[in-house]
Amino acid sequence: QVQLVESGGGLVQAGDSLTLSCVASGRSFSTHTMGWFRQSSGQEREFVAAIGWFGGLKWYAESMKGRGSVSRDNAKNTVYLTMNNLKPDDTAVYYCAPKGATPDNASFVKADSAYSYWGQGSHVTVFS
Repeated sequence: QVQLVESGGGLVQAGDSLTLSCVASGRSFSTHTMGWFRQSSGQEREFVAAIGWFGGLKWYAESMKGRGSVSRDNAKNTVYLTMNNLKPDDTAVYYCAPKGATPDNASFVKADSAYSYWGQGSHVTVFS
């Protein structure tokens, strides 16, 4: 059974940094692009960042460029998202998911419909 478990969220002050982790079990996603999405209260789920299977390709939402860093450790079946200079607008539940067999271009990478096996998410709350 495939499971994705996100962790590392919490209550932080604006300007702080946070690293989220996502551990996959049940199968290996070492050959899949992995994405991070977030959903704040009353909003649609939105793309945050993604990383190609070998780590060479990375994509970021405009809101995360210059502040975020996505990485992965395929040996541990784990993906990370480090966010710096956090803002109250970053408050959301953060999810990771493996992308399916669609091309690795921005259109597919940034669409949550291209992903499967969503976890429970990790809550991040940023206060000013």
